[in-house]
Amino acid sequence: MQKAVIMDDQAIRRALTRIAHEIIERNKGIDDVVLVGIKTRGEFLAKRLAERIENIEGRAVKVGDIDITLYRDDLKVKTENLEPELKGTDIPDITNQKVILVDDVLFTGRTVRAAMDAVMDLGRPGSIQLAVLIDRGHRELPIRADFVGKNVPTSNTEIITASLAEVDGSDEVSIHEK
Repeated sequence: MQKAVIMDDQAIRRALTRIAHEIIERNKGIDDVVLVGIKTRGEFLAKRLAERIENIEGRAVKVGDIDITLYRDDLKVKTENLEPELKGTDIPDITNQKVILVDDVLFTGRTVRAAMDAVMDLGRPGSIQLAVLIDRGHRELPIRADFVGKNVPTSNTEIITASLAEVDGSDEVSIHEK
């Protein structure tokens, strides 16, 4: 199977705008809301959501990013005896805040579990919500997204790739076989 584009830059833009509106509606505004992007692509999606929310609400929402490297349950497998590459964490105070984790693709749920552990080590949020650009199914943990750009049912042999201009030079989401 060749690579098939399932979201182009316009579809990504529309999905993020819709998610921004849903975040505002569900949280009755942006008081006590903190967007936390899971590095790497979630960081840039959180910043884009923050821009959209500010355009809608007329004021800025708090935003930060979190590195979950040391919280991953597959760290030993991924690093193969190499030192893990840490990317740093920069988030505002989350105590009693509505933390919205932001990521590109939700698959097994393990990345989100690691992000929740990292957030809990930094403070005690009032609640944690999850916003993802793509939900592809195949959860291994009881985790679901509160805000989803697009649900894409996949097989275990398919790979979803989310590309963002800030990292990859262009915006698109594609699917292809392993």
